[in-house]
Amino acid sequence: MADIAQTSFSQANPMAAALRASRLQILAIPVVMAIFALIMGNFANSFYLTAATSGVAISLSITGLAILYGQLGLVSLCQFALVGVGGWITLRLGHGFDLPYELNLLIAGIGASIVGIIFGLPALRLRGLYLALVTLMLAGIFQVIITAWNFPDGGDGFIGRAAGAGRQILEKPSLAPTPIAYFYYVVIIVTLGYMLAQWHRNAKPGRAWALIRKGQTTALASGVNILLYKLWAFALAGFLAGVAGGLLAGVAGQLDSRSFGASESLNLFALAVVGGVFNWYGALIAGLALRFLPAALQDFGAYLSVGIFGAALFQALAMEPTGVAGRLSLILGWFRKKLMPQKSTPQNAMSEGGARD
Repeated sequence: MADIAQTSFSQANPMAAALRASRLQILAIPVVMAIFALIMGNFANSFYLTAATSGVAISLSITGLAILYGQLGLVSLCQFALVGVGGWITLRLGHGFDLPYELNLLIAGIGASIVGIIFGLPALRLRGLYLALVTLMLAGIFQVIITAWNFPDGGDGFIGRAAGAGRQILEKPSLAPTPIAYFYYVVIIVTLGYMLAQWHRNAKPGRAWALIRKGQTTALASGVNILLYKLWAFALAGFLAGVAGGLLAGVAGQLDSRSFGASESLNLFALAVVGGVFNWYGALIAGLALRFLPAALQDFGAYLSVGIFGAALFQALAMEPTGVAGRLSLILGWFRKKLMPQKSTPQNAMSEGGARD
């Protein structure tokens, strides 16, 4: 009887510990983001505050990319195109209809999610290089379309383009009319997006994605609906990218089609790998690097930051597959063990007693 009780306790205790750890991971997100927002809001000047606002917004789309690559092993090179879809919808709704900004963001996320599902259809049959090429081609198609249409700026019709003095700037949300208030607004929305993505990683979808990554045979044997969960991942990634595009549109009140070339999706994927796709804060690191580094190095030429991104990607692929966030997680774990030594638990005591017997 004692052996049975010990076995049951040892099986239940890891499950309870894993559940507790997953809850702590989600609860840690708003705490870390609040500290980051207070530091940036109080010490950054207007130039770097704008860069931080854009970086945090873009990091939400990188979170979706991290789900596809980190959870499923799928290389999608059209994520920045979905950011453009969300930005286009937000601008069109903002100029054409008197809707709350939050509702515009929700509709933009849903619209980009639908497009993300369409973009994800090749993933049902393709993987690896072939999927990367197909999604890059889709990003190129979006580049052609958005170059021809450009982003809405207050005009009439479906495209919403105005000529000359009729062009308008999208107003910021009524809750955040100033740059500093909008920065905090973006941080709050992005924090909710991080928490949504982290919940998916820890819950049933994350377990299904892990089985699919191991192999479709393993997933099918475990009763996983591969079609459903692959499209679910693309829908979630599209939703996060669409909301990110809507937030990005509010930074300056407009978007430029030249900023949404297919090469931007390549940069986004490269920075996602460098930042780390297995930790939620890897997306934040990548988003800030994508906006902060070019802003800091603008006096040294436009291609210096690209060279740094390339070198960082090579280093990540060769030596740090978990990215900057993975290395930071190891360092924090080391300090945690040093500062808070593991206490003796009933399970450990029973194990030690059994070993002595």
